[in-house]
Amino acid sequence: MRQMALDIGLAPEPTLTGFLPGANAAAVQHLRLWAGGSTRSPVPTYLWGPPGSGKSHLLRAARHALGGQGAVVGWLDADSPPRLPFDEAWDAVLMDDVHRYGAELQHTAFNWFVNAVTPLSGRPRAVLAAGSLPPADLPLREDLRTRLAWGHVFELHPLPEPELRAALRQAADARGVFLSDEVMDFVLRRFSRDLGSLMQLLDHLDRYALQTQRAITIPLVRAMLENE
Repeated sequence: MRQMALDIGLAPEPTLTGFLPGANAAAVQHLRLWAGGSTRSPVPTYLWGPPGSGKSHLLRAARHALGGQGAVVGWLDADSPPRLPFDEAWDAVLMDDVHRYGAELQHTAFNWFVNAVTPLSGRPRAVLAAGSLPPADLPLREDLRTRLAWGHVFELHPLPEPELRAALRQAADARGVFLSDEVMDFVLRRFSRDLGSLMQLLDHLDRYALQTQRAITIPLVRAMLENE
């Protein structure tokens, strides 16, 4: 059966502590130390892996952690307006989905990278980036690709099904929501196993169940989809 991806609103702000690391423990520990310190190394960090491996979750979680410390963060993704200027007030630069950058965004990303890591004046800033491919295989201009490869590089792996179920269960418990094994089986058979999409689905199910004053069951999931 074809699995479906949903665009159903925003999930709660992701956190580094709420990320189930699985085989990605080294990357997660690196980011926790990186985001939690009062000073951050200007050596860049690049995360890569297939859809569902948690790249965007970790970047958003890092942004959330930095914001909680009062840090000002520059954010660039494939949907950002082109030619955004670098801001000297930033404490860090985060770039998501770099494999999707067109020529203008590549120009912007290179400008941000150079100004962050080797500024003409002031302190260097940390750079955290993510994409679907290792740096050498990215369809980007050479000077940007080599800079992404220069620092810490971590390959991310999607969670195997037992750990994916555990992540869903953990997120449901955090919301005070009960997910039966039958509902979880239904969801995992019919929807994208991208962890971010599943978290969005869970958030939407939680809101829909509250609105309808019903428990989360397979009929409720079907009813929610019919009303989308």
